Amino acid sequence: MDISQDHDVCALSATELTRAYRQRALSPVDVARAVLDRIEETQPTINAFCFHDRSTTLALAKASERRWAAGEPAGLLDGVPVSIKDNLLLRGWPTLQGSRVIAAEQSWDEDSPCAARIRAHGGVFIGKTNLPEFCHKLITDNPRSGVTRNPWDVRKSPGGSSGGAAAAVAMGIGPLAIGSDGGASIRVPAAWSGIFGLKPTFGRVPAYPAGTYAPFSYIGPMTRTVADAALLLTVISEADARDWAALPADGRDYRIGLERGVEGMRIAWSPALGFADVALDSESVSIARRAVAILAEHGAIVEEVDPPIANPQVEYRKIWKLLTAQALRQFTPEQQAQMDPAFLMLGAGADQIAVRELYDAMELCGTLGTQMGLFHQRYDLLLSMATPGPAIDVVTPLIETVKNSALTRPFNMTRQPAASVPVGLTAAGLPVGLQIVGAVNDEPRVLQASAVIERAVGRLVLMPSAVRN
Repeated sequence: MDISQDHDVCALSATELTRAYRQRALSPVDVARAVLDRIEETQPTINAFCFHDRSTTLALAKASERRWAAGEPAGLLDGVPVSIKDNLLLRGWPTLQGSRVIAAEQSWDEDSPCAARIRAHGGVFIGKTNLPEFCHKLITDNPRSGVTRNPWDVRKSPGGSSGGAAAAVAMGIGPLAIGSDGGASIRVPAAWSGIFGLKPTFGRVPAYPAGTYAPFSYIGPMTRTVADAALLLTVISEADARDWAALPADGRDYRIGLERGVEGMRIAWSPALGFADVALDSESVSIARRAVAILAEHGAIVEEVDPPIANPQVEYRKIWKLLTAQALRQFTPEQQAQMDPAFLMLGAGADQIAVRELYDAMELCGTLGTQMGLFHQRYDLLLSMATPGPAIDVVTPLIETVKNSALTRPFNMTRQPAASVPVGLTAAGLPVGLQIVGAVNDEPRVLQASAVIERAVGRLVLMPSAVRN
């Protein structure tokens, strides 16, 4: 691989970095230094990270450099910079979840399953990414580490709750990030930040400990390329006995088959999923429609048809409120007074939800899952907008943010894999994401269709000098 002296190593994918290490064209230490420098350059403006530790990152990079020099890389990610969302444990670094009520001065001696797998494969951890307190909302700010901004327009939010992860990847601060998604939290930030994000099938990536919104929560890759997401998913989907709900490891290498394309695939295109109460931005829909046409041009059989489901927002929000209230019960009134008022508001009134209402809401998950299972007997994939429109302002009332998850949350309830792939920019220069949903356990088709669009549209590339105020 030819790496010129003035080449921006932060723009390289994980796949390109490992190739360059193998050819001795780049050093993991030099790459780590470049990424750390970019963190420090962009923190005052973007604030993607709530924690980074230069000495630890460089020590990991130096160990990787020694392994590559000996011709003995540790695994698929050796020397590749990776960020971890701050709701996931990472040995040696604090996990504070954006909250002032978690003490930083305690023993942090355990890796979450995804962190353990990345460590075993030689990944170089570069920091913990910012999030809303306990992952409760769709924009990223918290009482402890402040507001994260969208690098495409700093007046806008990168989304939430994996907003720090999305902003970091968009800025070239590591090609790989781990996010989590309880209803939108990988796909909305990916869409608004112009990157690729995948929520896998429920249980595909082991999770431990269970988070605030565990029944709906998924862990997945956030990257600039589909191939990198497939690479990271291959690593983090390995088994971990600590998650009793995890799927058995299938040993799949998700990179295999990305080039197969979509010829003969049966694809349903439904911009708003048939939800009459979701208003879409017409410009964004036009941009997404062009990407859908690309799949047809590559041999897919595309039909505009709505899935047989109704908007489950009422039931979903009841469960979300109850889970929030349960999380709040572990904190004293004095501790709650230090929290984001929006988090407290989400949990308020949970005692007014009857047991029967909770049962009905949980039963709906099964009903939706069955309906979508039958739908996928006819259609391999379902496409929709990932969000109703482009990124919203960094200061947006909670109730106004909720509608932006209308198109993503159903597939947390049905446990299906779903991705957001970038398909272009609005006239105002804001990214647009297309959601690609597969049947349960069918990540390969989601990735294949995403790769076709990526090859045709290209990556949305944003460097620090392009950040708009």
